[in-house]
Amino acid sequence: MSLTRRGFLAGAALAVAGCSASAGELPPLRLATGSSGGPYEMLGDRFAPELRRDGFKVTVIKTAASVQNLTMLTDGRADLGFALADSADDAVRVRHQPVMALARMYMNYVHLVVAEDSLVKTPQDLAARQVSIGADGSGTAVTAARILAAAGLKVPASTTKLGLDESIKALREGDLAAFFWSGGVPTPALAKLDDIRLVPLEQFVPVLRRAYGPVYEHATFPAGVYGGAKPVPTVGTPSYLMCRGSLPDDVAYTVTETLFRARDRLQAPTAPGGRLDRRYAIGTGVVPLHPGAARYYRSVYG
Repeated sequence: MSLTRRGFLAGAALAVAGCSASAGELPPLRLATGSSGGPYEMLGDRFAPELRRDGFKVTVIKTAASVQNLTMLTDGRADLGFALADSADDAVRVRHQPVMALARMYMNYVHLVVAEDSLVKTPQDLAARQVSIGADGSGTAVTAARILAAAGLKVPASTTKLGLDESIKALREGDLAAFFWSGGVPTPALAKLDDIRLVPLEQFVPVLRRAYGPVYEHATFPAGVYGGAKPVPTVGTPSYLMCRGSLPDDVAYTVTETLFRARDRLQAPTAPGGRLDRRYAIGTGVVPLHPGAARYYRSVYG
């Protein structure tokens, strides 16, 4: 780890983020996850029992994911939540929301999904066609709108905002020409299908990075994923485990410790960049690590 990053962690560990929980006191936690069929729902359903095993009382809240989760952390309706890096970056840098990161979790891959026999080869082909950019309040919707803009398309008024399960149903019934989804690889709900194809998106990574910074990365769906015979290049953006900024330091420390103790059972997506790793976890860009989480990483690094 670089000396600069060590200095950051040391400084963060000295910061104050709410009153620390007294020894032996574990407050109830509200964990905001995501929509049906997505990785946030899966991770939340696996992470909550691990937290309960360590003595927390945990309520899991199903949501539209990133943007809604960050709003709930800000207004005090949730204590923990998952969010895409670009949504979290906006929350901190643009909207100045009082949220912090506990860990960078894994890489999300932007899926632009069409029917196997579709004439859509590029995002530009979506002009005048019906497309879902993701559920309202999701990070997928934020990323998809930016990709469409990078492709020279305005998000049309007819654009729908559907979750993953609803998007799959609409595509199969012919009500959509395409839909966006941001998730791990493979996403189980998509892996069950044998009549879909992914549209390459990698050409938009440089455009997105110039406009929004390094929250966007080059990523590639491996050959064989979703039945594809060749690798498909796309846009990647990490997911973070976030918390409200006022979460007590000792609670943040314990939650982060639990996360890594249970990481093999959480089964985060296994595509390249997917595995939860401590050195990967501290890379949260402009989103500050919670001091309690920073203290955990310092205790591991020594």
